[in-house]
Amino acid sequence: MARLKMFLATSLISLVPTLALWSVFFFSPEKFWNIPIPNVGMQTVISNYDGPLYIAVAKTMYDKQSILSQYSFPLPHEYYAAHFPFYPLLIKLLSPISGYPWGMLLVTLFTSVFAHHYFFLLAKTFTKSDKNALILTLVFAAFPARWLIVRSVGAPEALFVGSIIASMYHYRKKQYLMAGIFGAVAQLTKSPGILLFAAYGLHSAYKLLVDYIATPNKNKKLPFGPSIVFLGLIPLSLLGLFAFYTIPFNNFFAYFNSGDNIHLYFPPFQIFNYTEPWVNTHWLEDIIFIYLFGAASVVTLYRQRQYDLLAFVLIFFGSIIFVSHRDVSRYALPIAPFAIIAFREYILKKDFLAVFAFLLVPIFIFSVVFISSNTMPISNWAPFL
Repeated sequence: MARLKMFLATSLISLVPTLALWSVFFFSPEKFWNIPIPNVGMQTVISNYDGPLYIAVAKTMYDKQSILSQYSFPLPHEYYAAHFPFYPLLIKLLSPISGYPWGMLLVTLFTSVFAHHYFFLLAKTFTKSDKNALILTLVFAAFPARWLIVRSVGAPEALFVGSIIASMYHYRKKQYLMAGIFGAVAQLTKSPGILLFAAYGLHSAYKLLVDYIATPNKNKKLPFGPSIVFLGLIPLSLLGLFAFYTIPFNNFFAYFNSGDNIHLYFPPFQIFNYTEPWVNTHWLEDIIFIYLFGAASVVTLYRQRQYDLLAFVLIFFGSIIFVSHRDVSRYALPIAPFAIIAFREYILKKDFLAVFAFLLVPIFIFSVVFISSNTMPISNWAPFL
């Protein structure tokens, strides 16, 4: 009964902010907070990047002729290889009941609930308290603001981040089969999922060094059981996906030929190169704060000796400093839940919660404005229905 109560609580925490956002567009006011918004109802939410592209994948399953004949996006067929299949497969699964546009939003809604519930479970292992874990979940439901946005539109991030959290939760409990399964789900959702496997490899190597190689007792048991091989499901799922890509794309490495989708550049911090096509501005001071929180999370987790979480945040944040894209806040979202856990002692203070309550208003306004502006131009909706 207690578990059901906590699941209902985390579900409510997850659903209320998104439904509140949707209500603004559903009722289609001319202005919100004196800011003009599109007067086309939920079409604004559905047309947010990259939702329609995932609908196209869900309906065609990468079939070249179907994509190019039905959809008028000025994109080559290979571009869709960057849109991994697990999220669109869930959309396809719900489509007979809800249709594709609403199926997409429902998948985002359900996977958001999944992400927040697993975050609660993970947070509870640190706080040892349902109340404090719920407070951290409440913060995570709206912060960072980019998280609230992507889990309210057609986007795979809720599934991706939720699967990473679930995998890490089971990894910490030495339930490696479940960790491998959820890690594979993350991998089949977005390409950076492979970084989770790299983090497990780094942490495993550290444990071997500390608990086995660096000890005088050579007969000591390995810190991991044979079941750790289940983590291999993560790279195996990626290889399986690339093998599948040989059918619709006739190319095992189709993902790497999908066009301008891989925004990693050397040397690091190329996001400040305003000439890059996905940057195109010098107004980038906010990026410093993203780096601040990322680096501070690394240091804090290190001081707390949370080496499993540290391995993931370190590797993922290390990749982020090579990302040259104005929307780097979206790329950094998988770090956010672990950063909240790292700073849990401060976040649980009344002073921070008062500040967070104040921030809810600008977060909500920003989310409405961003969703209003981040839409794909679609003249014919028939192929998406």
